[in-house]
Amino acid sequence: MKRVLAILAAVFCIAAASDPAERLPDPAQEARARGLFREVRCLVCQNESIDDSNAELAADLRRLVRDEIKSGKTDEQVRAHLTDRYGEFVLLKPAFSWGNAALWGAPALVVLIGFFLLAANFRNRAAEEALTPDEEAQVRRLSED
Repeated sequence: MKRVLAILAAVFCIAAASDPAERLPDPAQEARARGLFREVRCLVCQNESIDDSNAELAADLRRLVRDEIKSGKTDEQVRAHLTDRYGEFVLLKPAFSWGNAALWGAPALVVLIGFFLLAANFRNRAAEEALTPDEEAQVRRLSED
């Protein structure tokens, strides 16, 4: 049974491999394309790069990236083309922007505000629970006995 599963896994891996006819003839350009494939999100799978995905859209994006590189565009121009067409979501690691910083920082800010309010609440309770002078006198009398 394990052999059958291993053979099936090998067949699926071979089927998932990219078609050699699609590869760029220049190894340096193909290496650049493969590097970009790892940075671009498959819009169907969403948690995989187009290098790992078998979706048709991922294959289309791989062809698009190869065509852009073949036409002489830089990696930054290819990324810009993809983000112009599909939005910043297409990148697995989006560029820094203040909007992204606010999006990532807002939960931390909410937690900090919550801790501040909690600490302030405990301080107010401690102040409310302070002993009156009569109660302090009773405690002193009890502790002296």
